[in-house]
Amino acid sequence: MAGIFGGHLVAKYLKEVEGVDTVFSLSGGHIDRIYDGFLEFGLRLIDVRHEQAAAMMAHAWAIVTGQPGVCLVTAGPGFTNSLTGLVNAYQENAPIILISGTAPIRDRGLGALQDIKQADMIKSTVKWYDICLDTKRIPEYISTAFRHAVSGRPGPVFLELPPDVLNAQVETEGLAWPPKGGKPPKSLPDPSLFGAAAELINKAESPFIIGGSGVGLSRCDKALEMFVNTTGSPFVLINAGRGAVPDEHPLSLWDGGLMAVLTALGQADLVVALGVRFNWLLMFGQIFPQAKVVRVDIDPTEIDRNRVSDVGLVGDLDLTLRELNKLVEKRDHSTWLEGLKETYLPMIQGETEARDNPSHPIHPARLVGQVRQAVGDDAIYIIDGGDTSYFGIVGLRAKERASVLHAASGQFGCLGTGIPFAIAAKAALPDKTVVVINGDGSFGFNAMEFCTAVRHNLPFVCVVNNDGAWGMIKHGQELTYGNERVFGSELGPVHYEKLAEALGGYGERVEKDEEIGPAVKRALASGKPACVNVLTDPAVVSPATLQFVEGFKME
Repeated sequence: MAGIFGGHLVAKYLKEVEGVDTVFSLSGGHIDRIYDGFLEFGLRLIDVRHEQAAAMMAHAWAIVTGQPGVCLVTAGPGFTNSLTGLVNAYQENAPIILISGTAPIRDRGLGALQDIKQADMIKSTVKWYDICLDTKRIPEYISTAFRHAVSGRPGPVFLELPPDVLNAQVETEGLAWPPKGGKPPKSLPDPSLFGAAAELINKAESPFIIGGSGVGLSRCDKALEMFVNTTGSPFVLINAGRGAVPDEHPLSLWDGGLMAVLTALGQADLVVALGVRFNWLLMFGQIFPQAKVVRVDIDPTEIDRNRVSDVGLVGDLDLTLRELNKLVEKRDHSTWLEGLKETYLPMIQGETEARDNPSHPIHPARLVGQVRQAVGDDAIYIIDGGDTSYFGIVGLRAKERASVLHAASGQFGCLGTGIPFAIAAKAALPDKTVVVINGDGSFGFNAMEFCTAVRHNLPFVCVVNNDGAWGMIKHGQELTYGNERVFGSELGPVHYEKLAEALGGYGERVEKDEEIGPAVKRALASGKPACVNVLTDPAVVSPATLQFVEGFKME
């Protein structure tokens, strides 16, 4: 009878049952046998330079492909290095499978190399965690991990595999082979509530739809577009839901960015919230006391969180919207839409002018506009940074789902996601153009992943918005303490493009407005991972910084 190593069993089950073809990882002795299994069964291994990048790549893979992302790390520091990316995935509801090596079973508690209580460190930020102590049960544990990652509200899971389990051989005959775990079940809300929700929607005179990551995770694009078109409601989609209905849709308010969202929420008589949290970004749901709320979420604990819903529908968004589409009436809210635009467009006139007109130093809004003009909207854009996130979010337009990603601006506020997200997006969709607009501070977290992109031939363009500082912090210090008390937040005009060149990529430095577009086009034409380092106006303060500073004021 044929035998198989535990590490090979990991690879075989991932590929043949779960359909995994790509894993993000950094090598280590505890997981060597799994690497050997990947070689044996033909899985693509994208080996990174830091484990947090592996977790971030798995996160982006999940958003772009709709399938759980898989990352593999070694024990001890390999595991702890992954935690930032893992917690970000947890906050953003991204289904990722983190598999980690751990100390051998036989040596636990004896002072083994890298023997720490990993599960105790991680259990508050994963949906499920366990350790497999029996080689024959590896497929069962992996299937369980996938099932937990995708069920209900998706999120990361954690599985430990000791090296003595991975290096043991078991007979393949009679080996239990559980079914695919990564296929999420879908559920409908209580049918008795649909009528009440439809009644509120049909009677509303100034409705507003806001959708979040649940929209992207549910893959409800067609049902949502029908719902928008039928109800005639202005809408904005944020986070991983952005682009499910294009930003350029005539009812979309993305032409006004943050100001449009706040204006609509403040004036609406009905807010329809689809798979979105009322967190700090939406002022905990307290900025629209005048409005009734219809809320749809897969997680029942979100329905009345921070703001009680008038009707709460617990279930899958796609199935829910299909049912609502049978009950909602055709409405025309063009007068309401025109009134909104008349309110918020004058508020952003200065920002629009900055985007449309050359300046020296270069305004960050202008930089984003020039990048979009050079690349077009048939691309995947990733935004990473503080002030940079604001200007990127409002200046770009998502043509399709997952075409404008900005994990740094979410609940965790995690910087450093840009380059790993770009690499994963290019790996998942090699025919797509991928562009990162990166703050200079956040660029530094994972800049060495240019080496990863070069080695794996995954070209993308990283445009650095280089204001020589941790801009959001610096401006916050200026606003709070005064210009003379800026401290620990300045970086200087570093030549980041030379780092990309040193690692085998393409680099250019830009200081003048007219140089932006040509430099970006040359970077795209290079066919290499590229860095276009653009010096921008260090004095510009984004509205996001003002909100950030206000949020930290003590009463």
